[in-house]
Amino acid sequence: MLSAFALVLGCIGTVCWAVCFWWMHRISSRQDAMLEELHEMTTRIEKLSQAEHDLISDVHPQVSEIKEHVQNVREVVSPEKS
Repeated sequence: MLSAFALVLGCIGTVCWAVCFWWMHRISSRQDAMLEELHEMTTRIEKLSQAEHDLISDVHPQVSEIKEHVQNVREVVSPEKS
């Protein structure tokens, strides 16, 4: 009777181990998928940030030139100069 009880407990333990192994594998697969998605997202964000930086770099010198031209026009048109 005791050996049959031990056999049943052993079978239950083996089934529990198999279920836990399957469950952990499933969780791990989900984590891998999430990490891959996050990696793709960060790659897209980096590309967008680089494009934004390039646009700002192109516009920045033009902004200071525009301010300089506005200052020159202001000095020429200023009523204080007359």
